[in-house]
Amino acid sequence: MAEGRVEDIYDRIKSMVVGFLIPPEQRINEVALARELGVSRTPLREALNRLVSERLIDFRPGTGFFCRGLQVQNIYDLYELRQVIEIATVRMACARASDGGIAALKADLLEHGMETKDKTVRETCAQDEAFHIGIAQLTGNASLVSELRRINEQIRFIRWVDMSTRIKTTKGEHLQIMEAIAARDADVAAGVMTTHISRRMDQVVDAVKEGISSIYMAGAAELAGRIIEDA
Repeated sequence: MAEGRVEDIYDRIKSMVVGFLIPPEQRINEVALARELGVSRTPLREALNRLVSERLIDFRPGTGFFCRGLQVQNIYDLYELRQVIEIATVRMACARASDGGIAALKADLLEHGMETKDKTVRETCAQDEAFHIGIAQLTGNASLVSELRRINEQIRFIRWVDMSTRIKTTKGEHLQIMEAIAARDADVAAGVMTTHISRRMDQVVDAVKEGISSIYMAGAAELAGRIIEDA
């Protein structure tokens, strides 16, 4: 099977598990999934193993593959890790970024990152992630960018939950962070980033509860497709 074929299968399954179209902790029926995707078991298994290495699905010896769980402690730990990485990232960006790179990111934020009315939660979250990845790219550290992308994938579903209630605050903080980077003020940038990302345990608990409710009541696809009406 060509590498491109495996990559396509991987992308399709990743989209399913990141958005919990396969419910948390549910065993993945390889035969049924191969039939649904119209693929054979060998490239399917290769794609599943890759997703295991990225911690997006679990493998239990003797039992099989399972969609990852939606545990509060794990989500909280990921937010803590993201906070550490992004604070370091914004400080590095203030020190390393070129004037042109900063100007381009600011222009992109103003052109694409501030208009969210009538966009879906999925689209708005993608804009949010793009802004943070853009800051990481200003550092010139490819490994840092890659790690941030990995964390984003693991917490994306919870960020969908957050997005519909925090969008006004998010946009304002993005502007503050961008202005601080443009001024090369690492302390201000790091301070706003800390407020922007940090989550208390009770906030994570509430978000996970709402996320689980969305999965089993309305469906995960409904959450991602929700329209941002007042932004």
